[in-house]
Amino acid sequence: MRRIVFIVLAVLASGVSAQEDPPPSVIVAEAERKQVVDRIEALGTLRANESVTLTANVTEAVTAIHFDDGDRVAKGDVLVEMTSAEEHALLAEAQATVEEAKSQFDRNVKLSQQDSVSESVLDTARREWETAKARLVAIQSQLDDRLINAPFSGLVGLRDISPGALVQPGDVITTLDDDSVMKLDFSVPATFLSALRAGVEIVATSDAFGDEEFKGEVSAIDSRIDPITRTVQVRAMVPNPDGLLRPGLLMQVDLLNNPRQAVVIPEEALVPLGEQQFVLVVDRADGNLVERREVRIGRRMPGEVEIIAGLEAGEAIITHGTAKARAGQTVQIQAVDDGTQRLSEMIDGQSAADAPVRSGP
Repeated sequence: MRRIVFIVLAVLASGVSAQEDPPPSVIVAEAERKQVVDRIEALGTLRANESVTLTANVTEAVTAIHFDDGDRVAKGDVLVEMTSAEEHALLAEAQATVEEAKSQFDRNVKLSQQDSVSESVLDTARREWETAKARLVAIQSQLDDRLINAPFSGLVGLRDISPGALVQPGDVITTLDDDSVMKLDFSVPATFLSALRAGVEIVATSDAFGDEEFKGEVSAIDSRIDPITRTVQVRAMVPNPDGLLRPGLLMQVDLLNNPRQAVVIPEEALVPLGEQQFVLVVDRADGNLVERREVRIGRRMPGEVEIIAGLEAGEAIITHGTAKARAGQTVQIQAVDDGTQRLSEMIDGQSAADAPVRSGP
């Protein structure tokens, strides 16, 4: 009886061992070809394309102010008027003097053609006309000093004067910034000097605007390297059509160098072994057969890595389940990770699909 029991147990054990283990389930992703750039990170400060502090040139009382705080003005707009009644009277006098001097000169020209006056009289009339015109220009300049005009289009700041105030040379009236394009100045370590050149694209962000990106390009590189910090000053121009950026704002800068098309895979697909890097490639045309392949990696990016050699775009590589899969065996592809779903969603979705359907109560 005991021998029969042993024989039955041996037969059952051999039947269990003869059954093959099911292929492991894995999640794969396809190697993609996409644009990759080398990023050089820095911190920079914004400056207006043009910036000026408007001050008075003469000592006079303010008679009119033609702007409000934060207004946008055009080049040539009159911003402030100062007392100029005396200058206007002198201007009228000078204009009359010029007209009279010109009439005298024209009369002497006709008389000179008839040999009725000498050349010296004609020269005197010409000199008086030129003197009158010069005096007119001087008075016009004095009058212009009593008008504060916008030297370029831009955004005015807060005004520091009121109508009736007596201003003196050097007194600040307001500031004016051309913010249509912003200058972004930042320092880059001298080790990246070979990568710096005009036209290199930059992407800037600021905590003031969250994840919003502002794109520009390098316009100039300083001719000297700081001997203490061993950095070089770089200036980029950043368009500012919406007027969001303001001078003095701190920006995080990514300098985008060496743009290229490269094969990119998820970083979790790498299987490191010492200094070597491997991936598990699934040949879907050969029954999902697994091949371990050595690759050379390039730049690492958040969640991704550039593959320089060893892999082609479109090949499927295992991202989850690398510990269960072995080279030479087949696997069951549970899901294809295309970056649109979280890992839990891919696992739960497949598990629900694989669950047996129950019929009846």
